[in-house]
Amino acid sequence: MRIRLLAGAVAGLSLALVGAIPAGAATPGNAALSVLHGVPDLTVDVYVNGTLTLDNFAPGDVAGPLDLAPGTYTVAITAADAADASAPVIGPIDLPLAADMNYTAVAHLDAAGTPTATLFTNDISKTTAGQGRLTVRHVAAAPAVDVLAGGTAVISGLVNPKEEILNLPAGTISASVAAAGTTTPVIGPADVNVAEGVNTIVYAWGSLEANNLKLAVQTISGLHNAPAGVPSGELGLASDSSSSSAPWMIGAGLLVAAGGALLLSRRSSVRVPTRD
Repeated sequence: MRIRLLAGAVAGLSLALVGAIPAGAATPGNAALSVLHGVPDLTVDVYVNGTLTLDNFAPGDVAGPLDLAPGTYTVAITAADAADASAPVIGPIDLPLAADMNYTAVAHLDAAGTPTATLFTNDISKTTAGQGRLTVRHVAAAPAVDVLAGGTAVISGLVNPKEEILNLPAGTISASVAAAGTTTPVIGPADVNVAEGVNTIVYAWGSLEANNLKLAVQTISGLHNAPAGVPSGELGLASDSSSSSAPWMIGAGLLVAAGGALLLSRRSSVRVPTRD
């Protein structure tokens, strides 16, 4: 099953929340794996353990979640309609999947524009009543960004392929984004809705240099923790660097989509960092 994740160009400053994935999508004891295609202008085929699994996979699409037995899977990404997996454009790469875990494998560009892949582990732990989770992932060929609250950088230097995982009271958050080390907003202020019991995962993908940066949003639902239904509303600033009351969380919903203003130096090796 393919779920369209493309959320529009950065210039539009728009987000479309699509593809809500229940936390229990995988059979108990299995792993749930989604695959996001974040390499612009390249339709691909995806082979898993030598078998064609995703055919004509388009940029901005996500497949899954796939219900897989735990183990290590070898994935090769080839040009569309390749005869086999012998000449991949990315990989082959090994994806270690553990039982009862939820993952997203992202084919994307590194900061310098070289195709690569990253396996992210999605946080499916229960949220506190009245709270949601916001995960921000930078998978674009773009430099680091700072998130501003009140004109001050409250999160600094988020780079490809890093992420921030934030627990927030459900409601609307607002912030601005600037190129790292600057205070002039390049996006925002903008609002993002954080839903109770949902992990909203935001990806910035594409290339700043090629002017095709785009946003994708994946949601994983079913993370409620009783009692549910705590009233929510407009959020203000608070403190702490990793809890639900961090001021820099308020800005993170602006996403990494700003891209920044300067490209990092080109790297050529394909890497597959695993974010636990």
